[in-house]
Amino acid sequence: MEPRVKNLVILLVMAGMFNIHFSYSQPNKAYFDYFEYRGNDNSFKKKINLANQYFNPVVAGFYPDPSVCRKGEDYYLVNSSFSYYPGVPIWHSKDLVSWKQIGHVLDRPSQLKLNGLELSDGIFAPTIRYNEANNTFYMICTVVNGIKNFLVKTNDLSKGWSEPILLPEVRGIDPSIYFDDNGKAYITNGGPPSVSKYKGYKAIWLYEYDTQTDKIVGKGKRIAEGGIDTTKHPTWLEGPHIYKVKNKYYLMCAEGGTEEGHSEVVFESDKVDGAYKPCAINPILTQRDLVDKRSDKFTSTGHADLVQTPQGEWYAVFLATRPYGNDLYNTGRETCLLPVTWKNNTPIILDSGKAMPLIVNTTGLNRTAKRPTGNFIWRDDFTHTTLQQEWNMIRTPEDNWYSISRGKLILNALEKSIYNKVNPAFLGRRQQHMTFSAKTTFAFAPKTNDELAGMVLIQNEANNIVVGKTMKNGKMVLLVENRIKGINSSVAAVEIPTRDVNAAISIYLEVNKGTCDVYYSFNKQERELLAKQIDIKHLSSKEAGGFVGSYVGVYATANRMK
Repeated sequence: MEPRVKNLVILLVMAGMFNIHFSYSQPNKAYFDYFEYRGNDNSFKKKINLANQYFNPVVAGFYPDPSVCRKGEDYYLVNSSFSYYPGVPIWHSKDLVSWKQIGHVLDRPSQLKLNGLELSDGIFAPTIRYNEANNTFYMICTVVNGIKNFLVKTNDLSKGWSEPILLPEVRGIDPSIYFDDNGKAYITNGGPPSVSKYKGYKAIWLYEYDTQTDKIVGKGKRIAEGGIDTTKHPTWLEGPHIYKVKNKYYLMCAEGGTEEGHSEVVFESDKVDGAYKPCAINPILTQRDLVDKRSDKFTSTGHADLVQTPQGEWYAVFLATRPYGNDLYNTGRETCLLPVTWKNNTPIILDSGKAMPLIVNTTGLNRTAKRPTGNFIWRDDFTHTTLQQEWNMIRTPEDNWYSISRGKLILNALEKSIYNKVNPAFLGRRQQHMTFSAKTTFAFAPKTNDELAGMVLIQNEANNIVVGKTMKNGKMVLLVENRIKGINSSVAAVEIPTRDVNAAISIYLEVNKGTCDVYYSFNKQERELLAKQIDIKHLSSKEAGGFVGSYVGVYATANRMK
């Protein structure tokens, strides 16, 4: 062996022994040391007694359209995930308040095809149910602009869920499944009305479902149409669930759309297939008629699901939003919980005219954890070979573009960007607080103006902020770009000194409701301000449109401008 080659081999061996990462200089790879998220909402700084009080939301951040079921002493909750992957986060709790994520229902690419879809397409309104008759869990939902309505099932949550079972006969969105005490099963969903009388005029359908063959039996039937009072032109009757209480069937639905006019309504019938008539009190949940001047304000309450405790008490999970301005919320729609009271044979989630409470007084919770609500610190030092549950990708992965090695998260800078309906090299976690900070330290060696790595705040393809290291005019720079309604603008940039071009860079984001400050440091020196008071209201659902909340995460691309 030539002396030069022999010396190179010795150096490579020593690099492995002493954990020296020569690969930092490899093109198209970004190396992240850690990622930290820290919530700091003033609302969650209030003191509560964990024995008999809890905060709403019980699952903070973009976790909308909650559905809940119980098996014995254990509760399970799922949420919509739209075009993020893995799909449908699933949670476990013993007390309905302290929820721990245990995985995702759709965690294999074969179960969830999302590429080509917009971020607000994909998984809508999952329902989770446990069928005692066959000891099986079912999750049913819709992939909008994809395979439409389907279900998956399992009799062992630790072993994952089945491949999708398609339901082509079930038209529309928001399917739910109900298991009657006579052994029959039914699917309800929001679908087309008999006649479309005006925009948003919808109907609820019922289908019998055979659990032996996983097939629809016969034809569907409309069991409700329009809404509670059709003389007032109600809109968007959807999100249906059926419950049986004291030999009476209750059909509970969302009404009014998922924004400020949102509500929950309920019908009753002596038979599962109707006729259903409005209950004595409606709506059973809304905030649309309340004045704006409320402290710790919640809006858009609705899309509820009920569960009964082993002791016979009833609770409702539902979505709500926490606006920081005129219906502005970057956190998306969140999961809340309230006890249910029965009045005039009607399940009341919140009395009419009453403000949604931040702090709820109740008994017997025996809480064991504060997360995933309240203020907390979440950090990933990449010490495990698998990603933590909170991480998501945009759409279904097509390439093996990330890895974890020696305490580093390594992203390959793909020829894909967050601006397009593809699967870019992005890993993010939900923004769960109106006020929060996020930081990371990374190394990246861009060779062209198109290559970039760093951090991202994103609401959708057209509305996001990128803070990253790239090339500009032959120099390495750290820049901030703001994308509003599909148009990029440069916010700030700093040239990286020659002595630091190969050193690690730290990025710090400080978000306060509708503004963001960006700080940086080179080579782990003291941090400096890069951009102050960036307007990020366009990351709110009202400005960006669609149904998703904001994510914050890490990103690498070799095609940053397209």
